[in-house]
Amino acid sequence: MSKLDEDLIYEILSVVEEIPEGCVVSYGQIAKLIGRDKNSRLVGKVLSRAEFYGEYPCHRVVNHAGRIAPGWWEQRLLLEDEGVQFKENGCVDMKKYQWKC
Repeated sequence: MSKLDEDLIYEILSVVEEIPEGCVVSYGQIAKLIGRDKNSRLVGKVLSRAEFYGEYPCHRVVNHAGRIAPGWWEQRLLLEDEGVQFKENGCVDMKKYQWKC
């Protein structure tokens, strides 16, 4: 990762930390919450390395359509353990489970 501002990293992770169990948010939603509307990819980059900063419920972050991270099959299991259900297409129902923050 190119050198990212530590304050920005913790700003993103502090939002993730607040996501209630059984809810999801999108990368874009987090970007908007921190005042960086166009930086959803930056949010994804930070979350892909979140384990270096502590334990955060990154499994609660999906894309805008409710799709989970490719190659991270455990994400679905973690969400299902919290009561989040998936539609037939494999996506989270954002209307039902998106955190209204």
